[in-house]
Amino acid sequence: MSTTDERLSQLDGLLETLGSVLVCYSGGVDSAFLLAAAKRVLGARAIGMTAVSPSLAPAELDDAVRVAREIGADHRVVESAEIHDPSYQKNAPDRCFYCKSELYRIAEQRRVEWGLAHVVNGTNVDDLGDYRPGLEAAKNAGVRSPFVELGMTKEDVREGARRAGLGIWDKPAAACLSSRIPFGTSVTPERLERIGRFEASLRGLGFRRVRVRYHAVGSDQDKAFARIELDPSEIPRACSEGVREAIVEAGTRAGFLYAAVDLRGYRVGSHNEALDLAPRGRALPVVR
Repeated sequence: MSTTDERLSQLDGLLETLGSVLVCYSGGVDSAFLLAAAKRVLGARAIGMTAVSPSLAPAELDDAVRVAREIGADHRVVESAEIHDPSYQKNAPDRCFYCKSELYRIAEQRRVEWGLAHVVNGTNVDDLGDYRPGLEAAKNAGVRSPFVELGMTKEDVREGARRAGLGIWDKPAAACLSSRIPFGTSVTPERLERIGRFEASLRGLGFRRVRVRYHAVGSDQDKAFARIELDPSEIPRACSEGVREAIVEAGTRAGFLYAAVDLRGYRVGSHNEALDLAPRGRALPVVR
């Protein structure tokens, strides 16, 4: 039996010992596989909860609803209000702490209301880093991370999702829309809406891996250009006749002064490249 086989077998046993769970479910492959496993092992004693706020792209919510329906899980959508927290709005490197703290506050309330024993999330060991404020929020809230407890990697999770028949087993990693805004530029619903609208247009043009990075122009943070990150293999098509014009038009409709394709392509943490990390003494959170 392979290590992955062992970990997947152990997952069933761990979920059974938990008795009943509220799964913090975003629609990504990690939380989707956890919800599918919990539904299979615990049945009606597993509920998936998706927190909705302006930082969640509408397409991500659509995916979450669709996949939960395919799983056959009890899926409930709730409102989240981190956007109204001044500490979140100012967009410092610890922004994720305030977002996740709000998520887990709501999850704990619903756990009690729905009569469940534990709140669980889809964090895997590859998510662990030197400075992950969201993980600190989970620790403070007593949230369980079954994949971490069993030493499961992203590869283990994807393989488990593939075996479970989840069509999103190879879905690219996603992150909230706030991650597209550089630290120090405040997060507002209007900026998130512009980013989400432009990304949706780019996906409508057939691009699969897309990030629209927001960059303020001058001192007015509402005037911005969009730095577009795509899979490197898709950059030539973005620059081709017809497609290039469609991208420019979509960016203009979304309220951006300019649209520029980043020739380095999509990469994790590109906003961090503009920061001087040396004086901080610790790694910054990875922005995907």
